[in-house]
Amino acid sequence: MTATVYEIVGGREFFDALVGHFYVGVAGDPVLRPLYPDDLAESRRRLAGFLAQYWGGPPEYSAERGHPRLRARHMPFPIGGRERDAWLVHMLAALDATAVAHSVPDDVRSAMRTYFTDAAEFLVNA
Repeated sequence: MTATVYEIVGGREFFDALVGHFYVGVAGDPVLRPLYPDDLAESRRRLAGFLAQYWGGPPEYSAERGHPRLRARHMPFPIGGRERDAWLVHMLAALDATAVAHSVPDDVRSAMRTYFTDAAEFLVNA
């Protein structure tokens, strides 16, 4: 039986830390900040829930929100190359910092980096 990424990284705590670190970057980013609501708490909660579920955690995100529909949920926001690149800078920095703090194996970190890079490109709509 193979462990999920969720289990390998230590469960929801890892994803909460990852997303917390990511949103510190978003909060101070002049390109990304206008795309988010004033209060980032709900955005943090949803992203952590989505990522935890995606990487093998409990299906709480889908139970609450239904199918993730990532592209559809992001359509109202203009996402071009600048937004993609800014998002990726903050997410990869958050991943690197959180992976080190949680002793995440290199192969798992690499898989997550690939996912985030591909997802950022997939969501470009402008």
